[in-house]
Amino acid sequence: MPRSSLMQRLTAVVVLALVPLQAMANEPVEATLDNGLKVVVKRDARAPVAVSQLWYRVGSIDEVNGRTGLSHLLEHMMFKGTPTVPAGEFSRRIAAAGGQDNAFTSRAYTVYYQLLAAASLPLALQLEADRMRHLDFKDDAFKSELEVVKEERRWRVDDQPSAVLYESLYASAFVVSPSRTPVIGWMDDIRHMQPGDLRQWYRQWYAPNNTTLVVVGDVDPQTVIAEAKQRFGGYVAQVLPERRPQLEPMQLGIRRITVKVPSELPYLLMGWKVPRLQKIDDRPPYSLYILSALLAGQDAARLPRNLVRKTRIVTSVRADYELFGRDDGLFTIMAMPATGHGVAEVEQGIRRELARIARDGLGEAELERVRHQIEASRIYQRDSMQQQAMQIGRLESQGFSWRDENAMNERLLRVGSADVSAAAQSLIDDNLTVVALQPLQAKGKPPAQAELLQGGNHVR
Repeated sequence: MPRSSLMQRLTAVVVLALVPLQAMANEPVEATLDNGLKVVVKRDARAPVAVSQLWYRVGSIDEVNGRTGLSHLLEHMMFKGTPTVPAGEFSRRIAAAGGQDNAFTSRAYTVYYQLLAAASLPLALQLEADRMRHLDFKDDAFKSELEVVKEERRWRVDDQPSAVLYESLYASAFVVSPSRTPVIGWMDDIRHMQPGDLRQWYRQWYAPNNTTLVVVGDVDPQTVIAEAKQRFGGYVAQVLPERRPQLEPMQLGIRRITVKVPSELPYLLMGWKVPRLQKIDDRPPYSLYILSALLAGQDAARLPRNLVRKTRIVTSVRADYELFGRDDGLFTIMAMPATGHGVAEVEQGIRRELARIARDGLGEAELERVRHQIEASRIYQRDSMQQQAMQIGRLESQGFSWRDENAMNERLLRVGSADVSAAAQSLIDDNLTVVALQPLQAKGKPPAQAELLQGGNHVR
């Protein structure tokens, strides 16, 4: 793209950022049914379509040792039929109506979603309400899908160097916290899982008072709420399992792990235990979020500029931090050393960049660029009904409200140089786990292709 065109586009984004977001779409309307199911509807009439998402507040952090992977496998089994909707019929009916459907599981929640014509939304709600309480899978279907999940784990985790690295990081950084559990589950737990385990998990967690329905599209909110009441209102709220706190003990020093797997290149992954946002007014999480964007949020960020293009000691680098969540937080930096450079040299390069920020802070121009990046991302998010619904669902499923989004954004934009400097100073060795990948040549097959992937959601 010519520089002039790029500048015009960036200028347009900044101008859009000044337009109140409420002017681009209607405010959501919410209601809570008598059984505890929450419904949030946002009208967006730019196209005659609707997105329906059903968020269950259950994920891998609710599992225990010996029973990991239940949430993810249950997501698969939810497509295996009810007494009135046979296996495979859910997706067939959605497709026949011109729609698409899928699901995914994370550490904190499991989500089922459909994108279809707005006039067909009642079909999606009818089907979701049916399988919320009437799932009826056969043992043979369970055994078959269990093999699918085993293969998914081999493909998405065991054969992906970066996925092995992230799994090793979380399992090493956390001793007690269920954040150490992989979303897909440990392979031995998957092998020994029984149909009864899954049916019990379903009965425990798939209840209306553990669920949020989010709808975004060309719909009338009150009509959708009435439809939801008709479809889901007859279910009774149930007592949910107790979620006992599992507090991670204080880490007493840096932890270093070496992982040996087939790979073209070595990897380095550094993860610091850091706080997540618990209350709107907590300041450190906002500063950590800005720090992650400053380090690797775009090509002009510190780490790509100084380590990829200037010193050329890495071929690619990323920094990640999730602002809020039900699980314990990690601030991570992952890098692939360039040929002729080792992980120790790359670690020192990353440490120098963090020390420079901790000591000197950053200039206003650099901070302003990060602010524009955040605002541009919010504007582009409004172009997607799916992303609008995702943001509502994430907030509602993790202890916040959709109303908190603007307040969070305002606090992000108020983060200053001193705040970012303090965030960099908080990344101390006593909270750090370092995982280095030592590449091996696999017998009989080429080494796995190197990719910078972050461990996280598992999609059906």
